[in-house]
Amino acid sequence: MLDLELLNTLICVVDEGSFTRAGERVHRTQSTVSQQVRKLEELVGRTLLLRDRTGNQVTATEHGELLAQYARRLLALAQEAQDALVSEVELTPVRIGVPEDFDARRMSAMLSGFVKAKPGVRLETVAGMSVDLQRKLASGEIEIALVKREPGSGECLASWPESLVWVRGGQVELPDESADEPIPLALFPHGCVYRQRAIRSLDRAHRRWRIAFGSQSLTGIQAAVSSGLGISVLPTSAVLPEHRLCTGLPRLPPTELALVTSRGVLNALQLALVEFLKAEIKA
Repeated sequence: MLDLELLNTLICVVDEGSFTRAGERVHRTQSTVSQQVRKLEELVGRTLLLRDRTGNQVTATEHGELLAQYARRLLALAQEAQDALVSEVELTPVRIGVPEDFDARRMSAMLSGFVKAKPGVRLETVAGMSVDLQRKLASGEIEIALVKREPGSGECLASWPESLVWVRGGQVELPDESADEPIPLALFPHGCVYRQRAIRSLDRAHRRWRIAFGSQSLTGIQAAVSSGLGISVLPTSAVLPEHRLCTGLPRLPPTELALVTSRGVLNALQLALVEFLKAEIKA
């Protein structure tokens, strides 16, 4: 097991570049700090720090830098656990799944508003493709999820239609249909309803296509379109100012954003989140 006190000493030495200055931060003598680092090096079996010829300056090795990164995360998590234990507020967990292909900034703003309104909640969010979120609901890993899907394809607490459009970069021209050149596509992975819409509509129109770029991230797809890597299918709410709508491609029927839940009974805070999201998404 890694000793948090030793990890804290390592971070101080890496930050200060000196055993003496690190000792002042942890209230230890220089020799004690040096001993703690040696003990940590023996524990992990790696050299973590190197002294210069004068012995005054210390630099981290590649392994030292790597361990310091983990150390910062471990110490932050330990502090979070301490804070949670001393808190007088009883935090109730609420677990929700959000789609990867949803506007992250918009979703974060909505969830932040809910946490401010309900300080007694510990919100746990899981991001993933809609098909993965459905599986997590079924297994009980989450209680609520926003999913992208075919309209009317199951029970839900609320749903909203999504209008889809073909988008391209400002300087990108579509291949001439008569030239039979494949259309470069920037698409989400298998299981995404936007991907299905794009491929099926082009197949029905007998238009050739190729996958030029793939990403689970909405931001990644938006950037790929903007830079001209490929064209894509996006909801109108995700079209950026630098995007241009494509003409001459098959019309895309709408998809659906649905708020779904597991079959279990929701508690008061979970129901509050459902009502909050209904109002926010409608707005």
